[in-house]
This record gives sequence, structure tokens and C-alpha cells, in this order.
Amino acid sequence: MILIYTHKITPRVRYIFKHILTRTLLIPVDFTSKIEEFVAHNGPKMTYTKTPLGNEFFVKSNDLLFEQGVNDMEIVIQKWDEVPCFFKAGAKSAIPYDIFAASFYLISRYEEYLPHVKDKHGRYTAEQSLAFKYRFLEKPVVDIWAYKLLDALKEKFPNYKYNKREYKFISTVDIDNAYAYKYKSLVRGIGGFFNDLFHFRLVNVWNRFAVTFNIKKDPFDTFQQILDIRKGKNIRTIFFFLIGDYTTFDTNVSASKNKYRLLIKEMVDYARVGLHPSYFTMNNTELLKKEKIRLEQIINMPIQRSRQHYLRFSLPETYQNLIDLEILEDHSMGYASNVGFRASTCTPFYFYDLDFEIQTPLKIFPFALMDTTLNDYMKLTPRQSLGRIRDLKNEVKAVNGTFITLFHNESLSNYDRWKGWKRLYDSMIKIATS
Repeated sequence: MILIYTHKITPRVRYIFKHILTRTLLIPVDFTSKIEEFVAHNGPKMTYTKTPLGNEFFVKSNDLLFEQGVNDMEIVIQKWDEVPCFFKAGAKSAIPYDIFAASFYLISRYEEYLPHVKDKHGRYTAEQSLAFKYRFLEKPVVDIWAYKLLDALKEKFPNYKYNKREYKFISTVDIDNAYAYKYKSLVRGIGGFFNDLFHFRLVNVWNRFAVTFNIKKDPFDTFQQILDIRKGKNIRTIFFFLIGDYTTFDTNVSASKNKYRLLIKEMVDYARVGLHPSYFTMNNTELLKKEKIRLEQIINMPIQRSRQHYLRFSLPETYQNLIDLEILEDHSMGYASNVGFRASTCTPFYFYDLDFEIQTPLKIFPFALMDTTLNDYMKLTPRQSLGRIRDLKNEVKAVNGTFITLFHNESLSNYDRWKGWKRLYDSMIKIATS
């Protein structure tokens, strides 16, 4: 255990020290604000304050962890060796930057509470983030800083026994459209048929006909393929099912359809299942609650994990709503337009609510990449995408973090805009597990 002395033990101090030292570096910590208790301690110890007490391991503190609420602040990005960092700590500090305050700023998503312009879907955009502006979005800098801290601690306390965490991989699959044509209502089926005909999409017209009359399998029905890969590689897989009512943005098969319900039940036997709250649940607790109950009734067990459709969430309201409904895990932390690490970490972390200044029970699982980002936003080919996937995986592996990917059942279909993408999921799994 490392004893931390600080002049004031705040919820922010406790939260970020536990995240960096305990969850990332597997070092237990305790806190004191009594100098005599600190001096009497025999094991490894660290001071986090303005001036060192003696020649102990000292990190000069920025004011951020002793403040409350959100204030606009000027951040100067510099380089610590080759890694971008901020909140310079001065000459006496054992490390040149206050990585605890800097990590808190990034992980709490402090910048998302400041005034910003939202995109057309009401989302905070990557372009406004510090990580994008200073080109460290594709690096989990919080974890990299933690490992640099670890090197300094090992030098100061060589006899302490340090544990090493293991690299993990989680494959997540969003089910926005379980089927391309099957089990859709008659009105939607006929409407789609005439729409394809009007735009001379004759291949689609044929496919629609062939699937409807069971001549061909529905192109989006790739579930067995995903399960086979999961079983073959023994990987943790989570399916997020969209079961909201039909809207312009929520076009899945109706949750009242028996075949869709059976599919969801079947997936529960082989993988974990979570809720994919529909487009308009971002600030609508009642709708969120309705969908959660709907999915729970289908699978006969409590729902504990979710990911917002279109990654639409606003802080802190959406997360507060999830907490009220006893959701324990959220998987929405990432950008639609860019790959990388939205919270600058590849370690799952608890949501810190800056409104109430508390660590909440909601655990955030940040994903590193999404298939639609690579294809629709970045306009990459499957081959180019593979290079980006490998780079991101290597970044996570270097710090033994958790590599989380987001794919859709549609992208394995080789159909329409996913032509040529079928093998990418399989290749991605090989890279992630190698």
C-alpha cells in the first residue's frame, strides 16, 4: 500500500488516485492529511500538495482536484518525453506534470461540461476536444502517464512488490437492424419495395423478393457467424439490442415480433446482452425506462449494461438517468466521427459526476473504434481500416489496457455499403487476440 498525504482529501483526490494507482497500476492506496501519521508510516508514501515535507516522493498539486464545479481554464500542452501532457509541476516534483489533475480533467470529461457547439444529433464532437486539437486522440495518454509514474515509483521504492495487469479484449456488437428485410411490417415492406424500384435499385428489389420468399437468407442475419468466431477464439462478446419503437432513426424490427424476441433470447445463451437505448432516450428517462423493462421482459433477467443509439448522450443528464434505472455499465464513450479514446484512457472507469462531486456506481467502458466510423466517416477501405485497428490495439497492448471494439451485425453482411467488409471482423478478432 502507498500512503498519500495531501492537505485536503477531496472526493476528486480519492477518485483519481484510486483510478490511476489502484485500477490502472494495481497499487492499493490510503490517504491522510495528518503530517505525524504520514511521517510515522514505514511503507512507500507520496505527498500531493504544494511543497514537499522532506525528501519523500512528491508530486506538486494543481488546484483542480481541490476545486468544485466547472471553471474555464487555460491548458498548455507540452511534451513529457514524447507524450503530450499538461499541468506542469515544477522542479521539486518527482514527475514533471501533475498527471492526477490532468487525468481527472480528461476522464471526468470536464471539457464536455463547458459551453460547446453540438452536432446535428446533439452530440459533443471530437473536433472540440483537447485530444483532437493536440493530436493525442489515438493514444490512451492517461494510461501512458500512469506507466511513466510507475517507472518513477519503482526507482524510488525498488523493494515494493508491484503487480502487473493483463491486456483484455471485448467485442461489442450493436443490433440496429437485426434483419434487412425479414419480419418488417407489411407497410414497411411494400414502402421499401417501391422505394428501391423508384431509385432503380434492382439488386435490392431482387434481394428483397428472394429473402421474403425464403429463397435467400437475410443479408443482415450474421449472428451465427459472430457466435462461431466468439466460440473459436473464446472472446468476451456483448450484443446491444435496439428495441425502441419505430422512428426515422430507429428502424429495427419491432420488439413485438416473435422471431426477433427469439433471436434475443438465443443470444443470451451464448453471450452477454445489453440495451441499445433508442435515439430519443438521451434526455428522456421515461422512454429509457420503458425500453429497459421491455428488454428485461424478453430475457427474464435484469439489464445492467447499455450503449446509446447514435452514441447520443449528454453529460451528466444521460448518465444520471442510467444510474437512476440501476444500469451498472455504459459503453457509449467514444466518438462517431473518429477512432481513438474519447476519455484518453483504455481502462474502464467509474463516472464522476461533476454536478454532485461524487464517484457514481456507473462504470464506463470506453471503446477504441467503430466499423461505421472507419467506413462512413473516415472513408477507409477494409485494408486501410485493418492498419488503424492494429495501431489502436498496439497502443492498448503497450499499457495492458482493455481493447474494446464496436461492430454491427450489418457490417459482416457483404451487402450494400458493406461490400468487401465481411472479412474485416474476423481479421480484427485475429489482431485483437494475437
